Amino acid sequence: MVELEGLRYTPAGLAKVAFKLRHTSMQQEAGMQRQVQCDVPALALGEAAQQVSRLQPGQRVKAEGFLAQRSLKIAQLVLHIDNVTLR
Repeated sequence: MVELEGLRYTPAGLAKVAFKLRHTSMQQEAGMQRQVQCDVPALALGEAAQQVSRLQPGQRVKAEGFLAQRSLKIAQLVLHIDNVTLR
């Protein structure tokens, strides 16, 4: 995790936190090894938001969830987190 915004609440009272994950790995492409690194915007709601809010930037985590576009008008992808654990 490289960035973490403060815990907020939706108008309905649901916990919400936005943060950024950095993915780093070695991948096979066209028969060659390639190092991949990218930052991924993420969002957690409810209990997952409570879990994430207790973490600190710089900690290594395993995140599980799904990709969705940011909004109806903004096509940028955001990883919606269902579960996050320390690695």
